[in-house]
Amino acid sequence: MKKKVEEKRAGGRPAGAKKTEEKKEEFITELDQYLFGQGVHYDIYEKLGAHPWKKGGRNGINFAVWAPNAESVYLIGSFNNWDESACPMTRLEPLGIYEVFLTEARKGDLYKFLIHTQDGKKLYKADPFANTAEMRPGTASKVADIGKISWSDHEWMEKRAAYIPDTNPIAIYEVHPGSWKKHPHGEDEDGFYNYREFARSLTEYVKDMGYTHVELMGIAEHPFDGSWGYQVTGYFAPTSRYGTPEDFAYMVNYFHRNKIGVILDWVPAHFPRDAHGLAEFDGTCLYEYADPRKGEHPDWGTKVFDYGKNEVKNFLISNALFWLEQYHVDGLRVDAVASMLYLDYGRQDGQWVPNKYGDNKNLEAIEFFKHLNSVAHGRYPGAMVIAEESTAWPKVTAPPEYDGLGFTLKWNMGWMHDFLEYMKLDPYFRKYNHNKMTFAMTYAYSERYILVLSHDEVVHLKCSMINKMPGLYDDKFANLKAGYTFMIGHPGKKLLFMGQDFAQFQEWSEARELDWYLLAEDKHQQMQNYVRALLHLYRSSTALYQTDCHPNGFEWVNADDGDRSIYSFMRHSDNGKNNLLFVINFTPVARPDYRVGVNRRKQYRLILNSDEIQYGGHGMEQPVIYKAVKQECDGKPYSFAYNLPAYGVAVFKF
Repeated sequence: MKKKVEEKRAGGRPAGAKKTEEKKEEFITELDQYLFGQGVHYDIYEKLGAHPWKKGGRNGINFAVWAPNAESVYLIGSFNNWDESACPMTRLEPLGIYEVFLTEARKGDLYKFLIHTQDGKKLYKADPFANTAEMRPGTASKVADIGKISWSDHEWMEKRAAYIPDTNPIAIYEVHPGSWKKHPHGEDEDGFYNYREFARSLTEYVKDMGYTHVELMGIAEHPFDGSWGYQVTGYFAPTSRYGTPEDFAYMVNYFHRNKIGVILDWVPAHFPRDAHGLAEFDGTCLYEYADPRKGEHPDWGTKVFDYGKNEVKNFLISNALFWLEQYHVDGLRVDAVASMLYLDYGRQDGQWVPNKYGDNKNLEAIEFFKHLNSVAHGRYPGAMVIAEESTAWPKVTAPPEYDGLGFTLKWNMGWMHDFLEYMKLDPYFRKYNHNKMTFAMTYAYSERYILVLSHDEVVHLKCSMINKMPGLYDDKFANLKAGYTFMIGHPGKKLLFMGQDFAQFQEWSEARELDWYLLAEDKHQQMQNYVRALLHLYRSSTALYQTDCHPNGFEWVNADDGDRSIYSFMRHSDNGKNNLLFVINFTPVARPDYRVGVNRRKQYRLILNSDEIQYGGHGMEQPVIYKAVKQECDGKPYSFAYNLPAYGVAVFKF
């Protein structure tokens, strides 16, 4: 391990090469340039950007930027009073990296690169590899020193290396840090929680509710709050809205010490046009495709990375590895994968360019994903790379050696769409749409899936989860409890967005905190109680996660009871013990004579009943133990009867 660390500090080179570097006092070597040019310098973030260094016995900061088509580049910043001629940078060949070493620069100094273009323009660019930036509306980069951050999550990281997502419970709480909770007005302009405060407050909530992971939106630096962090200008910088790099590391460390995994949203699909960002970085289309039919998203008004350029691929892959390595992040959720895979995504005829075979697949993006996932999983076993992929692209989670893209997991957008369409229906019409809830099982094992109810489903007039539900006030809560139970029982890992677990009424907005005051009302507290019970049932029942990827883990009891809109199914564990039977009624009609078929003459213990008072039910007395009798039902040789309430949910262990 010690040898590996020493090699890493030397940029992945053997000790002998490191000594040569020190003798020549080169920060960026010929080997660095060669590897970057080949697209395989996975630690390039240790060379480009601003880094503390000692040269000629003097301490300072080495600044470096890739700008091959620039006429010249100058470093400007608070250390030279933003003097545009005080600090010319030296060009290194053959890649056109510019660098300069400054003894007067210090941690915390602001800076930019002044790029003189070949057509005589001046561009004032933030550092693409900066580790932090000034608070918006400022756009300058800031010198940091993240190499001195200390960690105390060694036990977590050791266990993570042996972690197998397929057979472990994954219940993700998707959170936007800036709007989860806010300080009262007057404490500061935005009311944001600092990363440290956020860590302590969120940890308490996540542990109480039973989530296993948090997925954080909007961490990489971005200029506009309303983009939710999906228009990134600082790929290597945790946003300064919530504190410093040290504060961010404290947060991850704190989550890990409390056995909570950390997933970040990651956006390699596109970037904004902001003048200080990556767009036309050196006066040319450096990071983006030059042809606007490939390099621009018409719907989003953003630029598309050029996945055919080695240095650009290296930028993105090293960025993914940066978060996994430097900040111990446990997973990346890759945004808008479909927009990268399809050349005609969001484009009309004439607005896109076919590949060399004449079709719409972006061959360069496909190879990028295979490269990314191979390296990420090879270097960081146990870490996850998750695809938000909204189409039926094959083999998203298959290994690259089997012509797959190599992702760990994929968001199941098809399930989500069908589920929400069904849940919105008036219960009378559900019998005509019964297959919407069963269809996902026809492809459930084609990929490794996460079932998601994400932020995208509770914005832009789509309504909050509770307001999607039909019926009057009480009916809405009963419907949502039934829906969440179906989600927990269905094969696939789980994700809920913040506010959904206590039935927030308003759509989510990044501008305000969640409506926590609702928890003073019985119905919302009871909903939270129920979701907490579901999550703890999920984590404590191997049948609900151990066999997610195997058909023998799920069995329909009755998938065809459309007239009554009742679904019944079993989840089986690997060893056949502690299996679960789910019965879910999606109508307001009680079924006092409901009979469910089972395979064996066993005892069935009622372990979750949505009709309990603590969950907002009527509290009707029910037996706990049910003995199956030899009476055929649902095509099974045995059965037992159960008093199934309106919108009733019952989970039995056997």
